[in-house]
Amino acid sequence: MSLVLSIDSSAVTASAALTDGDTTLKSEFMNTGLTHSETLLPMIKRVMGDTPYSALDAIAITAGPGSFTGVRIGVATAKGLAFLNNTPCIPVSTLEAIAYNFDGMDSTVVCAVMDARRMQFYNALFRVGPEGVQRLTPDRAIGIDDLRRELATYDDVIIAGDGAQLCADNIGLAHCHIAPDEQRYQNAVAVAKAARQADKISPKQLMPTYLRPSQAERELKLKMKN
Repeated sequence: MSLVLSIDSSAVTASAALTDGDTTLKSEFMNTGLTHSETLLPMIKRVMGDTPYSALDAIAITAGPGSFTGVRIGVATAKGLAFLNNTPCIPVSTLEAIAYNFDGMDSTVVCAVMDARRMQFYNALFRVGPEGVQRLTPDRAIGIDDLRRELATYDDVIIAGDGAQLCADNIGLAHCHIAPDEQRYQNAVAVAKAARQADKISPKQLMPTYLRPSQAERELKLKMKN
């Protein structure tokens, strides 16, 4: 079996889980509006309980896309914990973690969306079915009009992620349905599932994954042009 601590703080929610193979030993999920710098480490400590960090086979983390601040906090936390014992890290796509909320369902397409502002979304499409979770597109930043044209080619679509409500309200396609609350957001248990299919890297190699520059970086670039 493989003892893995999984962490997510890539959006408004935060979660942590300790899993041993297919078994979830303990997990916590928060959607309280508090900053992750306040909640994440105490949550991890509660999930770990009496389990020493040296017993971990890996630490899995949603490395992006998502909130720039949230992703940075999560990756920095995972790196700090991993450096204690040189524990291998497993970076997981936030969008793929969302798709793993639906692992085991009958065949359907999951449209994972995170709000990237100005009717843009961080997005990827996945087919979920008896074969497991299969990626249909890379992670990308996409506008609502382009996403609408692409989703029109599928028969049945579940929309999930922190951008799901905004996307569903504006997509205008009858065959696209918003996921129920309990499956809508990425969580650490789904991160653990996605991590089983991903490669381990060293703590030093672990880095955030951004699909576009931050607002501050875009404003600085604009100033430098003027």
